[in-house]
Amino acid sequence: MTQANDDRFVVFDRVQKSYDGRNLVVKDLNLDIAKGEFLTMLGPSGSGKTTCLMMLAGFETATHGDILLNGQPINNIPPYKRGIGMVFQNYALFPHMTVAENLAFPLAVRKMPKAEREAKVIQALKMVQMGEFANRRPAQLSGGQQQRIALARALVFEPELVLMDEPLGALDKQLREHMQFEIKHLHEQLGVTVVYVTHDQSEALTMSDRVAVFNDGRIQQLATPEELYERPQNSFVAQFIGENNRLMGRVDRLDGENSVVVLDSGEQSSALAVNCGAAGSRTLLSIRPERIRIGEQATENVTQAKVLELIYLGDHIRCRMRVHGDDQFIAKIPNSPESPRVMVGQEVNIGWAAADCRALDAD
Repeated sequence: MTQANDDRFVVFDRVQKSYDGRNLVVKDLNLDIAKGEFLTMLGPSGSGKTTCLMMLAGFETATHGDILLNGQPINNIPPYKRGIGMVFQNYALFPHMTVAENLAFPLAVRKMPKAEREAKVIQALKMVQMGEFANRRPAQLSGGQQQRIALARALVFEPELVLMDEPLGALDKQLREHMQFEIKHLHEQLGVTVVYVTHDQSEALTMSDRVAVFNDGRIQQLATPEELYERPQNSFVAQFIGENNRLMGRVDRLDGENSVVVLDSGEQSSALAVNCGAAGSRTLLSIRPERIRIGEQATENVTQAKVLELIYLGDHIRCRMRVHGDDQFIAKIPNSPESPRVMVGQEVNIGWAAADCRALDAD
């Protein structure tokens, strides 16, 4: 078989997975991952993302279809012969070994000479800023330090592909956010291909070149973080990525890429016709909270709202309102002198541009 080009370094070709022979947890997955790409598989529990990672690692076997690495089918190649680095949430460090011994282990398995092993261990520890911890054991390290060592061990033998399964899930919020940037910078520095699994959408948006959003065993959308957030292709992606206001209605008419929707309240709204049916079909309008304009700023798609709650969050004020009978409609008001001032209980006009409103499937 010919070598893969850089755009098809990892290939899932019509891959299915069933554990019981009846129910598919992964359904006809087709996915190409480019060499050097940071791709995140994102989705809720049970969506199939971790199963895909485990099949790529070799810990699970595909029920149907092929997985290729650099042009070669790997379905029947055992995990230890795939040359893939792995980082897990629980670190999986050997407790009886020192940090240096943990890092040297994958090199010893590959029968690398001792002097070369020692040089690579020093280099890997330096890469994750853990050089002075070489002689400590994992139990003597914090969670963040252990995760750095696990990352160094996955990178020490210079694999072309590194898989990460919820690697930051056990860390506290501040450390998790710090490690996101550390991993992102390491990826940029080394140029290694990374396939990352998480259910945390902010983590996926921060780190990835592209994100594959999984639900019910299928990829719902595969795109850059900006594309996913700004242009979700269905209601699941709109709801799962970031915060999202939802208004239900029926398509009144279509005009090319635009639509007019009659909301269940009886009012009309203009929206981009992204994934809605013909006139008369039920649809869901999706509008991001930061795109809501209040008071004199409200121009297009104007309606009335009642302010129910204001929460100060530093860079913005989160304003919960009642809109068309929905008490969970959210606007994010920037914390700046130019922003309108509102009070709890106040009736205000709000609006949103048609370009910021997407008519999606009603499911």
